[in-house]
Amino acid sequence: MPQEMTRTRSYVDGSWHDGNPPLIGPRSHAMWLGSTVFDGARWFDGLAPDLDRHCQRVNRSAEALGLKPTMAAGEIERLTWEGLKSFDGATAVYIRPMYWAEEGGYMGVPAEPESTRFCLCLYESPMISPAGFSLTVSPFRRPTPETMPTLAKAGCLYPNNARAILEARSRGFDNALVLDMIGNVAETGTSNIFMVKDGVVRTPVPNGCFLNGITRQRIIALLRNDGWDVVERSLTVADFAAADEIFSTGNHSKVVPVTRIEDRTLQPGSAYGRSRELYMDFARQAA
Repeated sequence: MPQEMTRTRSYVDGSWHDGNPPLIGPRSHAMWLGSTVFDGARWFDGLAPDLDRHCQRVNRSAEALGLKPTMAAGEIERLTWEGLKSFDGATAVYIRPMYWAEEGGYMGVPAEPESTRFCLCLYESPMISPAGFSLTVSPFRRPTPETMPTLAKAGCLYPNNARAILEARSRGFDNALVLDMIGNVAETGTSNIFMVKDGVVRTPVPNGCFLNGITRQRIIALLRNDGWDVVERSLTVADFAAADEIFSTGNHSKVVPVTRIEDRTLQPGSAYGRSRELYMDFARQAA
């Protein structure tokens, strides 16, 4: 049975629409060859931290996939605030600007940049509780920049994340650590990942196979400014298995602790707690 859709407003072709307007047909390049990019920001408690950076990134993603951005980042930001006036603020809103190609170029395979279309979709989506989640190690791996457009937040990358999550859930876990092609930890199926050992915060160094998330960057800067030692380096499964605490960062729910990795139970730690506190303080101050 279809899940009931939450309140949704979408801006496309110069006007706002309620609900889920039909946009892509069977001849659309995006429909059969996956030429889609998107970004995700959040509005909660009247706040939309780093909205400008998310609007900028969707345009970079479009260019990385061979599309032609048609909206200036500042205009995407302006439209977002315009659309948010339709929501009461009682429930957090997911902010999703998107580009896709309607037509293909040479033999139909690459996207035709001039056919790029834009949509801004705003919809109610509650923040996940910071109660924590469990992790296992996925048998699936992140692609390299030579094999996929890893520098874009592109729709074609997400089926791999989905199968990592589904496989983990089939074994009783919420999410999975996903490794890069040489066996180092890259991220989870939905977020960037941090671990703490002996008071030092460590996170996988961006190597081109996963997105250097906006919330990830913000947490690193906030923790360092707060006096924490934060190290970006190659990390193994063994490093995470021996961690004192683990937490994740991402746009959807910002900072969330890991409470179990494989068969080992963890408690939310001081680095996680301080990260979440610092982030919320930053969000309020940036408003």
